[in-house]
This record gives sequence, C-alpha cells and structure tokens, in this order.
Amino acid sequence: MIRCIASDMDGTLINSRQTISEANREAILKAQQEGIQVVIATGRSYEEARYVLQEAGIHTPIICVNGAEVRDQNGTVVHVHSLDKKDAQEVMNILKEIDIYFELYTNKGTFTENYEIGLQTVIDIFTTTNPPMPEEFVRQMAKERLEKGFIREIGSYSDIMSDNEIHIYKFLVFSADKEKLQLAHQRLQPISSIAISSSGSENLEITDQKAQKGVALKKLVEQQGIALEETMAIGDNYNDVSMFNIVGYPVAMGNALDDIKKQCRYETVTNDEDGVAKAIEMALQKVGK
Repeated sequence: MIRCIASDMDGTLINSRQTISEANREAILKAQQEGIQVVIATGRSYEEARYVLQEAGIHTPIICVNGAEVRDQNGTVVHVHSLDKKDAQEVMNILKEIDIYFELYTNKGTFTENYEIGLQTVIDIFTTTNPPMPEEFVRQMAKERLEKGFIREIGSYSDIMSDNEIHIYKFLVFSADKEKLQLAHQRLQPISSIAISSSGSENLEITDQKAQKGVALKKLVEQQGIALEETMAIGDNYNDVSMFNIVGYPVAMGNALDDIKKQCRYETVTNDEDGVAKAIEMALQKVGK
C-alpha cells in the first residue's frame, strides 16, 4: 500500500519546456483525492518552486533546497538545516579559486554576484542540455528562471557571510564546462560536514550533510504516521538518491542516467511523456483504487 508520494521537480515533474503537464497535474490531484500524501522534493528554493506549482494549481508540502528548508502546504517553514558559516566560507574560497559561477540560497532569498554572467551561464546550459529550441525562447526561459526565482544581484557575497541574520542553505554551482565541475567536486569532497549532489550534469549542489531530500522526507512521513515502506519517491538525478535509498517504492524517470536507474526498483517514462502521471497510476493501483 502506498500512502505517500514524493516527486522531484526538474527533469521529473517538469518537462523540458519548464512546465507541468496537464496529465501530471491531474494525477497529483487524483492521488490527493484518494488520500495519498503528495510531497514535492526539490533543489529549488520555495520561491522558485512555488511559481511553477501555483500555475498548475498544485498545493503540497515542499521539501525545498534539497531539504535545507521544509514548508507545509500553507507555505509555513517547519524545518531548517543551514550550512555552518565556516564551512560555507571554505566552500566559497574553493569555488572562487576555480573561477566557477555559483549562486547562494539563503533564508533571505537567492543571490548572485553577477546577473549577466548568471543569465549567460543558464542560456549556455539550456542550449546544451535541451532539445533544439529557438534562441529567443531559451533566453526567455533563462530570464524567467532568474526573475521568477527571485534571484537578486548583490555586490559581494562577503555581505552575506558577515550578516548573522542570513543563513546559507545551498551553493548552486553552474557550468557547461564538465572539467571545471569535476575539479570543484574533487576539491570540495574532503569537507566532511557537507553534502555534494546535483540535479543535472551541468551543476553541483552543496548543502549541510543533514540537508538532503531523504533526511527531510523521513522526518516528514514519520510525523504523518506513514512508514517509509509505504512511500514512493520519483526522481531523475543524484539529489534524489537519498530518497531512493529509504523508500519502499523508488521510481526512476525514463530520462534518468543509467546509474540512477540501477538504484531504483521501478522505472517510468520520461518527463516529456508524463512519467510522474504514469508512476502515480501505479501507486493508485497499489492502494486498490
């Protein structure tokens, strides 16, 4: 019996045009009507996740920023795990030394030191990782990602580091240069108190060791009196593995890497083929509906 479904967003619930399909939307609403707890588990900030979910009329608890922040269905913060500032400074020093673009996710919003570089980096990534799209459409999607995600430009990240009211949730590192990303991963690996994952081949996500989707999901379902064996997790990338490792029904997207698929008992179709809806159909069959 399945009583909870946790779904990733990018590459999973969201298609390559950055929208939630009608089939996925209807499947989520049907699951909720049948009494299944649906949870969104994403690397996005609450603001980034909310605008897409609201457009689709989906209201659920949200595990944000890979578990650094958890919000209930009403948007109230119920749990936080931020990076220690000393660890954050060490991470920042390494990334700046490598000269790779990154953004800071915090309790006061998401920040970039250079909006234009951020925009061009995202355009480069959209261009290399998505099916061929018109240049203007790609630029518009990149701008929406920065604007609707409320990503603000700041003069220097040192202002954040010195402000005790600001807690750092995540470093999001972007690059179309795979060698730079690998170097960053290697240099960061010795820091034992952080977790390094990714939501795509073009990024790295650095959070506190306890800020992982699986850790947050475990706490959330336990509070609801739901067993992990009764929980399904749907995802496509490395930041979903912490969920796959603990639930009874791990489901890999058809567009997931083979390495991810090997860690799941089940597989659905791609994010452009309503893979989440197909997985939810299976879940509804498991509850006898």
